Amino acid sequence: MGRKQTVPELGRYGLLALFVMGTISCCMVYLCFSALFRPPNSNTEFVVSKVSDGLKSEDADGDCCRGIEHLELWGDAVKWGSEFKVNSSKACCLACKGMCSGDSGPCLCDSWVFCGDKQACGDKFGECWLKKQKDTLEPDRLDSGDHVMWTSGIVFGRGEGIIGLETEYGTLHLKLLPGCAPHSISYILDLLVSHHCVGCHFYRAESRGKSWDSEGNHIEQAPYGPPFALIQGTLGASGTIFEDIPTEACPTIRRGSVAWVESGPEFFISLANHNEWSKAYTVFGFVLPEDMEIVERIAQLPTKPEVWGNINVAVLENPVPLHVRRIKRSAGNQKLYTN
Repeated sequence: MGRKQTVPELGRYGLLALFVMGTISCCMVYLCFSALFRPPNSNTEFVVSKVSDGLKSEDADGDCCRGIEHLELWGDAVKWGSEFKVNSSKACCLACKGMCSGDSGPCLCDSWVFCGDKQACGDKFGECWLKKQKDTLEPDRLDSGDHVMWTSGIVFGRGEGIIGLETEYGTLHLKLLPGCAPHSISYILDLLVSHHCVGCHFYRAESRGKSWDSEGNHIEQAPYGPPFALIQGTLGASGTIFEDIPTEACPTIRRGSVAWVESGPEFFISLANHNEWSKAYTVFGFVLPEDMEIVERIAQLPTKPEVWGNINVAVLENPVPLHVRRIKRSAGNQKLYTN
């Protein structure tokens, strides 16, 4: 009778043990490298969300879900209007925003097209087309003009719709608000595509003085200016004809708000919360909070006094040129950089 053959069985157990140990080791290596190369939580994403949430709470009437009439945007349909009808352009806009509410990942919908003229639309009345653009900073426009029966709008997700105002003191990153000010954003995007902003510059700069604290809150019993806590400039490019921008949504001016002076192209960036201005200006964007130190720096540059009408203002001794730049964001990373 031969010896009991135990070696092959022990070999099988050994191979199983080695497999388990190998699997655990691979998992540990994966976790270590994932932690090493995972991008840190983005403060940009947090502050954009925080400011956007502030706009939502203030926008009780849904004024920041607007589109442009007589404009038809093209793009890949993610929801066909022939199968999806709503009662208003606002409802169509909200449907698109509803597909863009996640904390991460791309928006499933970034543009919408609605047919709201019952006579012109005929059997297409109420159609709401939800679409996806190849490039939201350069949306695909099929047609525009009084003959177009469609109303269209753009939706920027978190971390999207950010442009740069490049100056010698640093680049101001602006989050655009197409739902609040679609006509304004259309002008800005045209300016971005044209790569032409010769003559764009800041020319007025006034600090917070003793009227507002470092967070932009008004100090009790202090006057409301001058100085008025803002920097002012123009986005009117030399050699181009500027068409007045209609008044759009006018949320309260907060620290970082970017708004037109009247119908543009003069604009300002606020250094403080101006509740006293009572929603008097079209707000088309806001400066990301981490870039407000650049605004503060410009506000401290040498100025000379002037009187505009009966208002004392501070004008920069040397205007600060600015260039409108496209901002890109690498996939899976919140790092912003100009291009």
